[in-house]
Amino acid sequence: MDRGDGDQRDTGDSVRHVVWDWNGTLFNDHVGVVAAVNDALELLGVASIDADTYRSHYTRPVQRFYEQLAGRPITAEQWQALDDAYHHSYHAWVERMGLAPDAPAALTAAEEAGLTQSLLSMWRHQDLVPLVEQLGIGRFFVRVDGLRVPGGGGKTEHLTAHLTAIGVEAATAALVGDTLDDLAAAEAVGAACVLYDGGSHHRHVLEATGVPVVDTLTAAVTAVVQAPRRRPGIVRRRPAR
Repeated sequence: MDRGDGDQRDTGDSVRHVVWDWNGTLFNDHVGVVAAVNDALELLGVASIDADTYRSHYTRPVQRFYEQLAGRPITAEQWQALDDAYHHSYHAWVERMGLAPDAPAALTAAEEAGLTQSLLSMWRHQDLVPLVEQLGIGRFFVRVDGLRVPGGGGKTEHLTAHLTAIGVEAATAALVGDTLDDLAAAEAVGAACVLYDGGSHHRHVLEATGVPVVDTLTAAVTAVVQAPRRRPGIVRRRPAR
């Protein structure tokens, strides 16, 4: 979904555009994600996990995450079966889940602060776009991008393509997400990042990165507004996992 040019090539010292993550950030789906992972793990004969175990092991690429839980390598064929099983199960949960409690307020606050906004998710594009519209928040975004090809890799290349498509220079943008992969993508392209404690990692892991960590999405907007533009060559170290 594309709603026009978000061109931010003018000068200035502040962040002008926010890229929102979806799963675990705007969309409060952690319960459904853990349940869907457990359904996929049944295919491997691996015991179910709880939310705490999920936080301890989650990483991207997602195949590595399953390998950590299984304690063994996973073949390409097994990975495809796991991915299909996960999405089949997750779809059954979607209607029982919804936006993070303050997501509409945060989107409104960003709009009122003069920020342009877009949405970038690693969830399947054909499922993401109608759900965003169904939840009544599509009007906030100049573009919505989900994953258009199968995969469970990192977010960096997708963020690069997303910013190019909307004409936003990375130095003027901030990514709000809930995972270390969101931070890695932001760092790789030279954007700022704010991490939301949405359940994908333990809080201390997020805080060890040195970037702002928030409990609410409205707090994320405040952090974005206060964030200076990124300068070339500034890369924060992330904790080893």
